[in-house]
Amino acid sequence: MENGLAEFIKHALQDRDAIRSELVAGLMLPQAVTSPKYLYDALGSKLFEAICELPEYYPTRTEAEIFRTHGAEIASVAGLGSTLIDLGAGNCAKAASLFSLLRPQQYVPIDISAEFLHDAVTSLQQQFFHIDMLALGMDFSSALQLPATVRRHNRLFFYPGSSIGNFNPDEALAFIKRLRGACDIEGGLLIGVDLVKDSATLDAAYDDALGVTASFNLNLLLHLNRLLGADFNLRQWRHRGFFNAEASRVEMHLEATDDTVVRWHGGQRRFVQGERLHTENSYKYTVPGFTELLGQAGFGQVRVWRDPRQWFMVCHARAV
Repeated sequence: MENGLAEFIKHALQDRDAIRSELVAGLMLPQAVTSPKYLYDALGSKLFEAICELPEYYPTRTEAEIFRTHGAEIASVAGLGSTLIDLGAGNCAKAASLFSLLRPQQYVPIDISAEFLHDAVTSLQQQFFHIDMLALGMDFSSALQLPATVRRHNRLFFYPGSSIGNFNPDEALAFIKRLRGACDIEGGLLIGVDLVKDSATLDAAYDDALGVTASFNLNLLLHLNRLLGADFNLRQWRHRGFFNAEASRVEMHLEATDDTVVRWHGGQRRFVQGERLHTENSYKYTVPGFTELLGQAGFGQVRVWRDPRQWFMVCHARAV
């Protein structure tokens, strides 16, 4: 960093052919599916910001309440002067709210929406010019390759918002193991985790009355049209979001309202009325279940903070 400017590195997220192959493979499965990472183009990231302001969407404000109430204790457990690696940083607001408590020596925000991240960090650096910032536009969901300029000592991975729920349990374990592998023995993980609760609350959180979550989900089709050269017609699809209690996860789908054929360069898929494209899962955990997962991944000394309703938890775990 020079003259208070953040360094920005945009990794090749995937080559175009690899992205197309991944998307086409998912669309051609008997149950069509796409990765939730494709929800987050520039517009999708802004729509998710709006979701976080909705009265039904409790995770953001509940997590923020936990940090307000227990922030000093969390900082004393996590330690000061870390290399704060912010996974899925978005607008960086959650991490920035903790700067005064954690006093990081280096801040490394990472997000798949590279342009959105660039704008956020440029603004943030003007407020916190004394913090070394290295922004990485990259997809960290399947691999985590940090440049040598990211300090190895005292790394604190920050993964708020219960984004860990987008992984199924086996994927979540593999992901947290990768974080453990990127930590030295003094490193740690500070993570927000959504907890199992009543279906009505969960259903409303992922299918709000204003329809912002529906717009967020439908915007995926616009992103697919750009990536694949496809011809999804948004007027032929509707949002579905609901809690699957048996699987302990909220599911988001896009449901065809009519029989339709979607075409892209080199292929097509027919969807009958009522058929769904599965766009996201958000798994909900219990405290013992997630603590066990952390232990399997090589983290220990777990500390947990919850809100009064026991809806959400923030936990810190140390690399052991």
